[in-house]
Amino acid sequence: MSEVQAVNQPVRAARKRLRWWRWLLALPFLFVAASVLQVAALRFIDPPFSAFMVSRQLEAWGEGDWGFRIAHDWRDLDEISPNLPVALVASEDQNFADHFGFDLKAIEKARKANARGRKIRGGSTISQQTAKNLFLWSGRSWVRKGIEAWYTLLLEVMWPKHRIMEVYVNIAEFGDGVYGAQAAARTYFHKDASRLAAVEAARMAAVLPSPRRYSVVRPGPYVQRRTRAILRQMRYIGGDGYLKQID
Repeated sequence: MSEVQAVNQPVRAARKRLRWWRWLLALPFLFVAASVLQVAALRFIDPPFSAFMVSRQLEAWGEGDWGFRIAHDWRDLDEISPNLPVALVASEDQNFADHFGFDLKAIEKARKANARGRKIRGGSTISQQTAKNLFLWSGRSWVRKGIEAWYTLLLEVMWPKHRIMEVYVNIAEFGDGVYGAQAAARTYFHKDASRLAAVEAARMAAVLPSPRRYSVVRPGPYVQRRTRAILRQMRYIGGDGYLKQID
């Protein structure tokens, strides 16, 4: 190796390291820009699938179940019985119309209950669940929770509540591989989502967030109790009139 080459070698290595550092420093900015554009586009474009749907399909193929197919059929919110969004609010997020993506009171209540050894749901809002189901992967980690929080803020800033609910009722999983109101209504009740009765909507909401553990069509004691409780809460929050708050 010549003397010039020996001198230039560490210089080239330093430049290579600098390029890598520039890429690493640029990644957060690229993620922010991409996620903002992504959420902005989906404000107007109906998503044909969600991250959870892709994950479930790949999981089935990985298990050798090549015949597995996701059931999903988009419907605008005004084509879905108002009973379903009301049931979801009554079951999962009664402060949906008022919070800014995070229900701090529900989170604190869940934290205290968990500290006492009582396992209850963690206070996740419909906005958070929409962000998680649409963009992320299942599991528990601080990284995933951080990204979920970022997407939740974007949804609340860039979408009206009406749009958040519309997307959620179309991507929520109501059974293994059954996503959204229309697919669930067809699969379980052999009718369009526009014709869902209050008790049917309440039963669909009752299986969340464990739609593979609980069944809409064969409700056990837990789902039956939850259904009755959700029906009471639907009346308590004002029934169909509640939806005027998110128009």
